[in-house]
Amino acid sequence: MFAPSKKKIGMLGGGQLGRMMIQEGLPLGLEIHTLDPDPNAPCASCAKSFTIGSLSDFNSVYAFGKTMDVLTIEIEHVNTKALHKLSENGVEVYPQPQILETIQDKGQQKIFFRLNKIPTSPFVLTENKSDIKNHLPLLPFFQKLRKGGYDGKGVKLIRSEKDIDDAFNLPSVLEQFVEIQSEISVITARNKSGEIKTFPAVECQFNAEANLVEFLFSPARINESIISKATKLAIEITEKLNIVGLLAVEMFVTKKGEVLVNELAPRPHNSGHHTLKGNVTSQFEQHLRAILSLPLGDTSISFPSVMINLLGEKNNFGESRYVGLEEALKMKGVHLQLYGKNTVKPFRKMGHITVTGNTLEEAMEKASLLKNKVFCMGSETRNTF
Repeated sequence: MFAPSKKKIGMLGGGQLGRMMIQEGLPLGLEIHTLDPDPNAPCASCAKSFTIGSLSDFNSVYAFGKTMDVLTIEIEHVNTKALHKLSENGVEVYPQPQILETIQDKGQQKIFFRLNKIPTSPFVLTENKSDIKNHLPLLPFFQKLRKGGYDGKGVKLIRSEKDIDDAFNLPSVLEQFVEIQSEISVITARNKSGEIKTFPAVECQFNAEANLVEFLFSPARINESIISKATKLAIEITEKLNIVGLLAVEMFVTKKGEVLVNELAPRPHNSGHHTLKGNVTSQFEQHLRAILSLPLGDTSISFPSVMINLLGEKNNFGESRYVGLEEALKMKGVHLQLYGKNTVKPFRKMGHITVTGNTLEEAMEKASLLKNKVFCMGSETRNTF
């Protein structure tokens, strides 16, 4: 018997992912409590209760979590020692703390791939900037901080030895540059009973300057053999981790037709936002189903779709102001999702638009019209260099 009101659900993180999870939980009768350090976080206005506290502090996370029946995350940079303790004390913690510890560290992710024979780009681990010079034969490569990076931050492209001067002086992964044809993502969900479902693969196009997804295409414009290979890889990783909840598996498709796993995210992900309007079950509802041991929902595509991230304009700060929304909303199949952020920073995620159509080509045509017409400005413009 399902009694949603009997389960007290806690969420670590109060950003836009949490906000959309709360919104998708309401039709299921779910009430979600949130912990976040920012009193103006997107979840502050819609959570059942909102607690201000550090996600990295043991005492804050433990005190919040011990009052919950089920605890989940919308950001993986949280105190896992507190999560282990809560799990030992009977709180259901999903994703499991040991999985978070692996995924928090990009080096541990890469080691997991290697040990489990998951195809990934060639890599080495380094401790500091001087250590990088021992690996010049790997050039060119990306330097990725092992911990703390997100949304394109903590990544540098090292093309030649002279670029090492600007490298991070922290433990890192050096990942060999690979010629890629496209970047794709497959999101899986697994519940406690072991049921697994996958969302259809999507294709991502990135903003080169911000290193953030600018466009997402559903379904991905790749051949069926590649889709099959990517989906099998995502399921294999899900099973090997034994994760409960959502897992986003980001992958490269190389020009040679290989599929290489890039990174994992154990939570709702930017590459699944389109599912709110484009799929039968959204990624947010699916995550809630999974952590509550409910049957997983139908992931089929309802409409081909294109997702556009609404990012803060370059050099813009201050109060948020949206341009072009009225024109966009006049168009059939245009769905707006704002994140409730009142202030802008350069390239900050402020919302997204999902454009649906009878065909992907139709959705792409409408999205291309919107690309340069809808944007978010701040009340102040200043150079950041």
